[in-house]
Amino acid sequence: MPADDPFKKQDEEKAEIDALYGAENTGINFDVYDDIPVETSGRDVPLEIRTFEECNPPLPAALYDNIRRCGYTKPTPVQRYALPIGIAGRDLMACAQTGSGKTAAFCFPIVASMLLVGYQPQGRGSRKAMPFSLILAPTRELTSQIHEEARKFCFRTGIKPVVIYGGAPVVNQLRELERGCDILVATPGRLSDLIERGRIGLSGVRFLCLDEADRMLDMGFEPQIRRIVEQEDMMPAGQRQTLMFSATFPKEIQRLAGDFLANYVFLTVGRVGSSTDLIVQHIEYVTPYEKQNTLLDLISTVEGLTLVFVETKRGADELERQLCRNNLPATSIHGDRSQEQREAALRSFKSGRTPVMVATDVAARGLDIPHVTHVINYDLPKDIDDYVHRIGRTGRAGKKGLATGFFSDNDAPLARTLIEVLQETNQAVPGWLQNMASCAYS
Repeated sequence: MPADDPFKKQDEEKAEIDALYGAENTGINFDVYDDIPVETSGRDVPLEIRTFEECNPPLPAALYDNIRRCGYTKPTPVQRYALPIGIAGRDLMACAQTGSGKTAAFCFPIVASMLLVGYQPQGRGSRKAMPFSLILAPTRELTSQIHEEARKFCFRTGIKPVVIYGGAPVVNQLRELERGCDILVATPGRLSDLIERGRIGLSGVRFLCLDEADRMLDMGFEPQIRRIVEQEDMMPAGQRQTLMFSATFPKEIQRLAGDFLANYVFLTVGRVGSSTDLIVQHIEYVTPYEKQNTLLDLISTVEGLTLVFVETKRGADELERQLCRNNLPATSIHGDRSQEQREAALRSFKSGRTPVMVATDVAARGLDIPHVTHVINYDLPKDIDDYVHRIGRTGRAGKKGLATGFFSDNDAPLARTLIEVLQETNQAVPGWLQNMASCAYS
């Protein structure tokens, strides 16, 4: 191609846009979100928006272009409230289930505010990265996912997002940090390590976001989070802007909110699917000896990707082997897998090469895997919140999904709360399950 070809630059730009937005840009069925209940509390809560054009001040043109490239036609409920709250400079504690457009709900206000204040990229080529915004998340997969979304929203803005997490070679991450880091997406462990090495400073952080805050507490990250936020050189609450997102609001989260936020707005967004019945739930009574054959029958009857949840890492490996022996291409993901193995499993699953993935709860929260049509709880969790998070891997972005749970006598303590979830989402409650709930509490 001649050097002065006028179409060369245009073709290169199109290829760049296709590579960034094409792979997972599956679109969102926005109409199903209209009936989801939303509540806010706090002083002088900024008014919600119905369209992105209603933002005041208006969204920067570069961000608005990227929103359109992502296929967003109008904000989801959590975005309708979070965007004006964030742009107004207010702290936010949002209780919202995954699958509701949550990542965009905290990325949009961060990117918009950085552009509106005329943020100038800094620290390019420096040994010590000084991010302007910090996003903390509990798992490697979730940080990678947030980073990919942030790249889409920061395209052609001059803002550079970087991701760091444990279990991967630190050399490559340090190289990325040295090239410039304006938005840092991190797991607490790897961030603490690089702070101690003097490779990251937090004195420039003006935006702090905690995603899946309840999950981070479950995983025991609270001491690290407190050290990062309170004992380094980060600006205190009230001087920085803090956004916290959590699927539940237990006392530990309330305590974090009180310590980390100032004059904050509390936002609750109803469970996606509760009023629109996006996820059809079936609970089947299956003895431990029947589970494997029942699973084989189910997988062959539902098209699309199937995500199977089990309790243990050993159980995940064993079930993957059994599925492959029965000529069902499968992969697995759990905490003992290396980061490289986990990423390879996710790629293989998303592409459909192995349309069945067996997982422990490492995959239950936060991961956005398009086209999961069926979630099977081979082993039901002990906690109902974990059940809700697991089935939330299907029925995402306004699409319909199916969730099947294998219930045995060992799951009797879960019966009553499981019935409550089924009734709340207008699902059929088997008579045997009601009887089991009565027996469990009689």
